[in-house]
Amino acid sequence: MTEPKRLFDCLNYHLERKPLPDMLAAKVNGSWKTYSTREVKDIVDQLSAGLLSIGIGPGDSSLEGRDKVALMAKNRPEWMMIDMAVMQIGAALTPVYPTIGLADLEFILTDSKVRIIFVNDEEMMQKILSIKDKLPLLQFIFTIEEVPNARNWKELLTLADAANTARVAAIADSIQYEDLATIIYTSGTTGTPKGVMLSHRNILSNVQACLPCFPPGENLRALSFLPLNHVFERMVTYIYLFKGASIYYAESMETIGDNLKEVKPHMFTTVPRLLEKVYERIMSKGAELTGIKRKLFFWAHNLATRFEINKNQGILYNMQLALANKLIFNKWREALGNQLLCIVTGGAAAQVRLIRIFTAAGVPIMEGYGLTETSPVICVNRYQVENRMFGTVGPTVNGVEVKIAEDGEVLCKGPNVMMGYYKRPDLTAECMTEGWYHTGDIGQMIDNKFLKITDRKKELFKTSGGKYVAPVTIENKIKESRFIEQIMVVGPERKFVGALIVPSFANLKDWAKKEGLPEMDNAALAKEPKVIAFYKNLIENYNKYFNHVEQVKKFELLPAEWSINTGELTPKLSIKRKVITEKYNDAIERIYQGVNANGSTVGVHEV
Repeated sequence: MTEPKRLFDCLNYHLERKPLPDMLAAKVNGSWKTYSTREVKDIVDQLSAGLLSIGIGPGDSSLEGRDKVALMAKNRPEWMMIDMAVMQIGAALTPVYPTIGLADLEFILTDSKVRIIFVNDEEMMQKILSIKDKLPLLQFIFTIEEVPNARNWKELLTLADAANTARVAAIADSIQYEDLATIIYTSGTTGTPKGVMLSHRNILSNVQACLPCFPPGENLRALSFLPLNHVFERMVTYIYLFKGASIYYAESMETIGDNLKEVKPHMFTTVPRLLEKVYERIMSKGAELTGIKRKLFFWAHNLATRFEINKNQGILYNMQLALANKLIFNKWREALGNQLLCIVTGGAAAQVRLIRIFTAAGVPIMEGYGLTETSPVICVNRYQVENRMFGTVGPTVNGVEVKIAEDGEVLCKGPNVMMGYYKRPDLTAECMTEGWYHTGDIGQMIDNKFLKITDRKKELFKTSGGKYVAPVTIENKIKESRFIEQIMVVGPERKFVGALIVPSFANLKDWAKKEGLPEMDNAALAKEPKVIAFYKNLIENYNKYFNHVEQVKKFELLPAEWSINTGELTPKLSIKRKVITEKYNDAIERIYQGVNANGSTVGVHEV
């Protein structure tokens, strides 16, 4: 076979080389069901023919003329089968987050003129039915799971006849490297979603550029749990498929721990928030230890915090670290399946301290950087140690160029840069200059090789004194405390920097118990004077790391964790600053007024 030019070429590519017995796998009724490369190829071809039989296809092959197929489902083998089946008949997949709000869902399905949607289950079908009367172009709804009185996706497999099967092959052969593969709507933090048009060239060039960055070897397994409708997980999935790695789908976010032990993956992708949660669980278990075991745990942890890559720290340190790996870190690796070669993280800034600690413990963390508009990877820290640097997002990948604009903004150019925003040439023109894409991130190059992202351009704010503050840097440092679950720095056009803080209530309650405080709910804990004094001291300690204008002067403790369902987090677990600012406006005003409506200062705490 010639060099792959379309994403769906991964199937023939491996059928001709080394077909897998378990190309894709998922839990069905409590046991793992696997699909071989041949089975996946046959199902994809049948599904393509079935779609053609109901009139879904390439249309006139123009950007607007191609049929759009929406997919709203959890990660599962069928997700990828639908993706490839849609692409090889020249239609464009428009994936949608299962947790999406109705207003955005209606906008996306209307804007992209979706004619058919695949949904995971009855709950998601009801979501579509609730707005169906506003979607005159939507003709078909198919469920992936069996749902009473609904059309199941397998029905399409039965519609595949000889004529349409032959058409699939002919259409697939006609699809070009530069053709549209998918439209991914980015939620963004303001305004309506934007449809990012990505071609086979965009994503496949990124797959090929990233392949050498991953661990070498055959017979590798990956665990997948980040949402496939996000470009990060989807592009990495094609890395797995072209690499010949088996993909096992976690049952849910709650079962990841169990699934890691069952699958024993060699790699997986994650976002920093999930990495933080894994670390917090490890540390809370360490805190439960007593005697010599506890001393050994924290001795090993302390060693890991001093770890460096590409720098020999001497024979004594190396011997101590080897001992720590045998006594302590081997248990960390066991909890992650004991086969991990690396974890790839992206989507937001990861705490350098966590990357350092996990890497010292024998679990290399490869932090990367990119956007939906760049398919997504611009830079990544490689599996090879010489191309990794703590505190950076690594070197650029092959074929991608980066330059830093005069105002510090990171610009990117390469085959991975999107075709443009769907039906929005105005928005495309705003972020493109002579082929350079404006990322909206502020960064700098270290040693002319490694990119360091310092903040989001639009998240930088000025105090009323005219000083610039980068909130992400402050938040990431303070989040190192195990007593802080979430934090958002506030202060645009204000006299000083403040913060909304969600305590880690599990750890706080343990502390409160040891301090002899009576049991109380989260809201009462957040107002408890002893707790407030504890957090004042904690913030004071972190303020030492910042210059005067960046220091948190006042804060408010909040009683409830932010989540996707309550609207404060994006699906990749980044905070929505605008939503939190609006939702907690009273709390922010109290920070700057210093008093509650009744005149007391309970809840607002001066550092």
